[in-house]
Amino acid sequence: MDGLQAVALVVGLGNPGPEYERTRHNAGFWFVDRLARAGGVTLRAEGKFSGLTGKLGNDVWLLEPQTYMNRSGQAVAALSRFYKIEPEAMLIVHDELDLKPGEVKLKFGGGTAGHNGLKDIGAQLGTPDFWRLRIGIGHPRDWAATEQEVVDYVLHPPRAAEQGPIDEAIAKAIAVWPHLRGGNMEKAMHLLHTKAAKREE
Repeated sequence: MDGLQAVALVVGLGNPGPEYERTRHNAGFWFVDRLARAGGVTLRAEGKFSGLTGKLGNDVWLLEPQTYMNRSGQAVAALSRFYKIEPEAMLIVHDELDLKPGEVKLKFGGGTAGHNGLKDIGAQLGTPDFWRLRIGIGHPRDWAATEQEVVDYVLHPPRAAEQGPIDEAIAKAIAVWPHLRGGNMEKAMHLLHTKAAKREE
């Protein structure tokens, strides 16, 4: 992937409803909510796309599927087909167990690491070749005193010591949004993956 494809659709993954609002699995929603606020965009329910949608400027759609995580692909496929958006122009934002809170990374394609939202999107689109913005939430094994199951872990709010770093990671990702929007993925990756990189705010 040459990194020159501008982003035309940003999808935040999560579960709808107040009971899930602050859970780790909703980190993708948190990012899109902040991006929408920064751009003065109000997300509204759109039945034909099974999600909350909004338009950022003239060229970027925002989407939060309201189908629950394991059916996320239904909303993504519906909107992308309607507006003829190719998978390589999509940025899927999701929680990542394999990254610690405070870490955020960008990648193109690859596996799903068991993430049901990514799995369904790949199945619905017929390809895994879309951009992923991975927001670290840590793994229950990182906490020596817990035997918490992954499914239980992602459906609970972050501990106080985790929430701050997660919020900072989202802020760091928001800061590189101009590069993502313009398709300069290499620059975005450098800024996100370099620990000493300064936030461009």
